[in-house]
Amino acid sequence: MRAGVIAQKVGMTRIFTDGGEHIPVTVLRLENCQVVGQRTAEKNGYTAVQLGAGRAKVKRLSRAERGSFAVANVEPKRKVAEFRVSPDNMIDVGAEITADHFVEGQFVDVSGTSIGKGFAGGMKRHGFSGLRASHGVSVNHRSLGSTGQCQDPGKVFKGKKMAGQMGNVSVTTQNLRVVKTDVERGLIMIRGAVPGAKGGWVLLSDAVKRALPDGVPKPGAFRKGADEQAAPVAANETKDAGQSAASGESA
Repeated sequence: MRAGVIAQKVGMTRIFTDGGEHIPVTVLRLENCQVVGQRTAEKNGYTAVQLGAGRAKVKRLSRAERGSFAVANVEPKRKVAEFRVSPDNMIDVGAEITADHFVEGQFVDVSGTSIGKGFAGGMKRHGFSGLRASHGVSVNHRSLGSTGQCQDPGKVFKGKKMAGQMGNVSVTTQNLRVVKTDVERGLIMIRGAVPGAKGGWVLLSDAVKRALPDGVPKPGAFRKGADEQAAPVAANETKDAGQSAASGESA
């Protein structure tokens, strides 16, 4: 079980194939998606990685959030999420996940917050037919109708479909196919619609109902942290400085 990614919804477009077919796709952007924490079986009782994406202002963070980002040695993130992984798919803290974490043709599950529609009636929210539009009904053509029973039980059961807020709930769309990835720009293009509004954050993970295709990187496709990349350079600089000092003494 691999880690997913946190992506930002850019919008929809279409891609043309070599045969002239056009495919509607949703464009998702990876904005500095890094590993900011780990959960281990010894300390937490389960294994997972905590990812962060985007950039947040330090003044808008709590002291606890500032401390966690300082320990991880990463810049403050706007969105943080946790993904369960198997022990052999753990990723080091500070690594940045890239768009080629998913391969073309792979199926993924996308979770996001649906667009809020505000307060809606029973016909719009649940598809009720409403009351008759002919004789016997006045003004209440789109009303809900009866909601309760008789004196026994004398109440409305919890979960009854009634008018209320529509949308703005967590939605997961399964088995969406990855059409194309762009590593340089950090873009992932998914066939079909993805829940949420433009600019919203979504969570991408491997489809739970489909097998992973061949060629999927494990534990994932990522870049090492800046401190790990700088370490070899520092070692080479120290070696060069030592050689130059030795040559100066011999001269």
